[in-house]
Amino acid sequence: MSEFDDWLTIRSLPLDRARDHLRDIRKLGVPIDDVAIFQTSGTSGEPAIVVLPSSFLEYSFGISMARFDRHQRKLVRKIRKLGTRVTVTGGNGHFLGVGFNRLVRHLYPRLTRELTFIEAGQPIDWLVEGLNAIPKVAWISTYPSTLTTLVKEKEAGRLQIEPVVFSTGGETLTDDLRERVFRAFPSLKYGILDTYGCTECPAMSFVCSHGRKHVHNDWVILEAVDEAMRPVPDGTLSATVLLTVLANDVQPFIRYDLGDCIRFYADPCPCGSPFRSFQVQGRQATLVRVGEVTLSPLVFDLEHEQARRIQLVQTSERDFEVRIELADEAAAGVVFEEVIQSVKQVFRDNGLEDVAVTESGEPPELTASGKFHEVLSVRDSDSRS
Repeated sequence: MSEFDDWLTIRSLPLDRARDHLRDIRKLGVPIDDVAIFQTSGTSGEPAIVVLPSSFLEYSFGISMARFDRHQRKLVRKIRKLGTRVTVTGGNGHFLGVGFNRLVRHLYPRLTRELTFIEAGQPIDWLVEGLNAIPKVAWISTYPSTLTTLVKEKEAGRLQIEPVVFSTGGETLTDDLRERVFRAFPSLKYGILDTYGCTECPAMSFVCSHGRKHVHNDWVILEAVDEAMRPVPDGTLSATVLLTVLANDVQPFIRYDLGDCIRFYADPCPCGSPFRSFQVQGRQATLVRVGEVTLSPLVFDLEHEQARRIQLVQTSERDFEVRIELADEAAAGVVFEEVIQSVKQVFRDNGLEDVAVTESGEPPELTASGKFHEVLSVRDSDSRS
């Protein structure tokens, strides 16, 4: 960001002017001159200011429609007749999730007239009440972490909606969550569409009718690389991935380190598409490191029948605290003790005996962009302060 003024190919938007625009939440989704401005949440460091030209919006819509196969085009037409499309996202800032919808609504209101927006960061009771108040919810677009909350509320009988499709993005959708969603929502006739994109390139890939993610190779270059930034063979999990965006001529992203671990398929996709397909494993920035041991957030079972949200926060290398949003009339002491013992057992199973896990009076918190991470590493915590 220190080179922002030299990075952009236009000189009408210096960094100070961009930051002034971002400080005013009333300008969310409002273009400045002929460009749109968003910011990242800074999960892996300093938040980035991302500038998208008007041509990028045309690219995003055009390329997405062009890559729909016959099945997916029929799906869109059917869902429009079945009910309302809802986006559950948010964040207190100029983040892409809500900002892009606002931008499209500002420029092309006809495209968003069937779309309802609900703030993801509000209390869970309000979120459930808002969704239940919509007569027919057909399609929900949200983060996987928010989808986890919706699943829990559906399992508890508080959420009454019967959507026919979910679309997710912004985080990793695990196989376990996917299976749990299908059990909780038998109404999902058209399944889950899990997209892969980022603020720097929202339309990075598309999902085919066989469920694989495909890179828009003609507009985007994704390189799976090891720790030394050398290419890894197809079928091998990368240490990170480098992004080059050919559709943004205002702010060129060239071999930009996203921090995601991906694996390109070694075999052709059954759908017949010539575009490369891949899997996303997750972000390096979310890994928990204690001494020489590195743990995935997925190894912690942060579920309890008397809790709505549980969050494990790493406050220093060997110190962790547990934050819990309790269900109604739950006994806090019992829930905290059981969750803490479960977390300590994970550490013991991985050879970590000298790790402190304590109860916190703080509530679980969402990221600046409205996502909920069950596990926050030291790096995550530092980037939000």
